[in-house]
Amino acid sequence: MPVPTDAFKAMADPARREILRLLRDGEMTAGQLAEHFDMTRPTMSHHFSVLSEADLITRRRDGQTIWYGLNTTVLQDVVAWMMDLTEPQPRRRGT
Repeated sequence: MPVPTDAFKAMADPARREILRLLRDGEMTAGQLAEHFDMTRPTMSHHFSVLSEADLITRRRDGQTIWYGLNTTVLQDVVAWMMDLTEPQPRRRGT
């Protein structure tokens, strides 16, 4: 199973982890998400870009509004990869 490196890098930042947490209950607009942070718009935009590039969030435009949602497929891949670390591997002969 490939390691979801971009996802880990994206989740390394506490603000981005908080964005993911906020999105767990459903889509939110950029403005709704920004209300939870004391950051400039360019900084928020950067966080959205990093999460989007890692495929952790989805973007949907509705007129002038951008809606963000959680991409659970990638998160499931991350969890599956982490769970794979806990599975004991069969020992090879001669080791």
